[in-house]
Amino acid sequence: MTARSLLTIISGGSYAQREEAVVAALALKPGAETVAVVLEGLPEGNNILQADAFVQLHRIAPGCMCCIGNLVMRVTLNRILRKPPSRLYLCLASSEHLEKIILFLQQDPYNQLLDPSQNIYL
Repeated sequence: MTARSLLTIISGGSYAQREEAVVAALALKPGAETVAVVLEGLPEGNNILQADAFVQLHRIAPGCMCCIGNLVMRVTLNRILRKPPSRLYLCLASSEHLEKIILFLQQDPYNQLLDPSQNIYL
């Protein structure tokens, strides 16, 4: 069986606040873990989170993930989960439809690949 990625969903706040929340979470878990970050929205200037050997960074355009049929999220997740990272941070611009997104992530194949750890609301 494939290793499951720990999933943290960060929702609400500004793009910069979501980015800062990921940076703060990464600072608490130093080491050689592989991490993937999906940031929804448009950067607001200085990007404090940078991709490197351990961090895959995926920036996606804003738009309600469940209302647009989950296509962007599905394609992005499928690419990331080909080589599952230890941790996955899914940063959403709004928590308005968070329940629908969580239900989507509880379906096959994501329920076999992701291990939900926490939700952070900004």
